[in-house]
Amino acid sequence: MINENNDLELTVVMPCLNEAETLAVCINKALNSMRRDNIKGEVLIADNGSTDGSQKIATDLGARVVAVDAKGYGSALRGGIAVAKGTYVIMGDADDSYDFSNLLPFVEKLREGNELVMGNRFKGGIAPGAMPPLHKYLGNPVLTGIGRILFRSPSGDFHCGLRGFNRNAILKLDLRTTGMEFASEMVVKATLNKIRIAEVPTTLSPDGRSRAPHLRSWRDGWRHLRFMLLYSPEWLFLYPGIIFMLVGLFAGLWLLPGPRDVGGVVFDVHTLLYASLSIIIGYQAIMFAIFTKIFAVTVGLLPENIGLSRMFRKTTLEQGLVVGAMLLLAGIAGSVYAVGFWGSCSFGSLDPVHSMRVIIPAFTLFALGFQTILSSFFLSILWLRSTK
Repeated sequence: MINENNDLELTVVMPCLNEAETLAVCINKALNSMRRDNIKGEVLIADNGSTDGSQKIATDLGARVVAVDAKGYGSALRGGIAVAKGTYVIMGDADDSYDFSNLLPFVEKLREGNELVMGNRFKGGIAPGAMPPLHKYLGNPVLTGIGRILFRSPSGDFHCGLRGFNRNAILKLDLRTTGMEFASEMVVKATLNKIRIAEVPTTLSPDGRSRAPHLRSWRDGWRHLRFMLLYSPEWLFLYPGIIFMLVGLFAGLWLLPGPRDVGGVVFDVHTLLYASLSIIIGYQAIMFAIFTKIFAVTVGLLPENIGLSRMFRKTTLEQGLVVGAMLLLAGIAGSVYAVGFWGSCSFGSLDPVHSMRVIIPAFTLFALGFQTILSSFFLSILWLRSTK
């Protein structure tokens, strides 16, 4: 499987920002690996503004250098992938922590038809001192576990920087992030778009630089987590919203008839008010999940959701308005009843224990009805773009 415009099978892309200490050894390892295993390829250095002579080191060793002006790990890699000449691309950091001397396992998996081949450092081996304990025992396992749960990804090492892929398949994913979260974006989008993913064990060694790494543990860890949550509206909005609504609904129905005594603790209208708040918050979260999903699909951030499309083909703006109007009218009716009850007391002081059991459900229905009407209009606006 070779590109039509050239006969290179592989491009090894290394993002570079002042890697003069280790760049040469990485390039030589990659070139020697390709020669030994008869892989026709190139080494491409995606330079992100080095000022230590990295560019000259690369060109002197026969690597191709492309300048990427936009700053960031993801930007450098995107720039390199865009101009790669190989049918396949293997990317890895230029700090001598990854094993560029053994590229064949990645290429073999790609030749088998896999479109993304992830390295797995936990299966291949992590040398002492190669990964900080915070990353080894907390950051990488937790973020990988979250990614596997949220997206059902088969990858056991979400953040391994050494990975291979079919260039055309990855370009179709339209990767957009500029920082370290680029690693997560690639795995997440590949999983969501159902491209074939495989793994090979790889090793991680202490990097050969004398300076501190570009990675910032907490900042970049948060960026990875934030990205995964934003790409999973179900876990960020939908499931919490359902829980809030169910808790509020059950608590409200339980308290509506009267106060409840549990082990000497009395739950009354004050708890009923918070139950109402839980229902409203939950409903808003569910609507945000739908808004986010539709927006992400229509702008190409997420693949098309067949179930969502089918639901909207069967659901109209008018149906949403009818449901909202019914809830609104129920809330108004409850409010009218409450005013009538107040009138029977000559509009004097009311016992909140009794009156709030009418008022709280009334304003809850009123709020849900108003939200439903507004959400129906907003959803129709969002959906217009996808039906063009």
